[in-house]
Amino acid sequence: MSTTKKVTFTAVAVGIGLVALSACGGSDSGSGTSDSKSVTLVSHDSFNVSKDVLRDFEKRSGYKVNVLKDGDAGAAVNKAILSKDNPQGDVFFGVDNTLLSRALDNGLFQTYQVEGAEKIKPEFRVDADKHRVTPVDSGDICVNYDKKYFAEKKLAPPKSFDDLAKPAYKDLLVTENVATSSPGLGFLLGTAAKYGDGGWQDYWKKLKANGVKVVEGWEQAYNEEFSGSAGGKKAKGDRPLVVSYASSPPVEVLYAKPQPKEAPTGVATGTCFRQVEYAGLLSNAKNTKGGKALLDFLAGKEFQEDMPLNMFVNPVREGTKLPALFTEHGVTVDKPETLDPKKIADNREPWIKSWTSLVVK
Repeated sequence: MSTTKKVTFTAVAVGIGLVALSACGGSDSGSGTSDSKSVTLVSHDSFNVSKDVLRDFEKRSGYKVNVLKDGDAGAAVNKAILSKDNPQGDVFFGVDNTLLSRALDNGLFQTYQVEGAEKIKPEFRVDADKHRVTPVDSGDICVNYDKKYFAEKKLAPPKSFDDLAKPAYKDLLVTENVATSSPGLGFLLGTAAKYGDGGWQDYWKKLKANGVKVVEGWEQAYNEEFSGSAGGKKAKGDRPLVVSYASSPPVEVLYAKPQPKEAPTGVATGTCFRQVEYAGLLSNAKNTKGGKALLDFLAGKEFQEDMPLNMFVNPVREGTKLPALFTEHGVTVDKPETLDPKKIADNREPWIKSWTSLVVK
């Protein structure tokens, strides 16, 4: 879980039982003032929500929401773990399936089951016995390509992991550091799922020989290095391939003026890894009652329906309607790469260490 422009990869929605938010907290656990009139959400840089939707929550609940954006998801999770005894906020959003075991093993969250939990699609539910995290959104981490570049070069865009290592795509791909970025880590896990324990290192040797560029986070990769980004703060980069999301093309349409009939970017659907993002009530949160209300909001209908065109991810709540722009210009990935969460937990750290030694150093 988690595009600036401000594209934000987040998810899940809104409005369940907000009228009774005072009851959502149940009995408060942890220290702190449960009657505080403000609640703080700590997240990665891509969190976004419509102002009117957030105001609606604040009006109904009586809580003022402070949003603290704390870098790329990987860095934000690491900071949250280091500060868990004196957390920066009450709720953390943006820990995904690539980092979830790290957060749970370090005791980052306390138990809370959101109102309407039964409406979350079963395939996204985890930690069912303790309810330390709530699924908020899902998305597919995939290589995106700049259509104009490939048309001008009369070169077919890549379709698969194998294609990216071919000489035709030398010096074209930019990706994120797997140690600091969840999309970067997701892309690594996609290659591990594709090529297996004994094959992904050889694949990355080929990518390195083929000129792959590594930067620290998604914002830098997409908005500074990628040639197809229309909404970056800085001048366009010169890399027509970037590790991003299957839902990135609708972003380009939404932020272009005038809006084009077709997205200027495409998705290599044979390079995708399924990502799920979660939120949880932080251990030692000062306002547990407000934190629980905020989690109910993130899992509710209003926020879930607002999310696709703000964070460009898929809602996890059953029956949530997707906007036409999202479905028309987004890409459905039928067979993304996946890995068992236990395999990720057992191998993530040694894989990151091996990848860093192989690709960065």
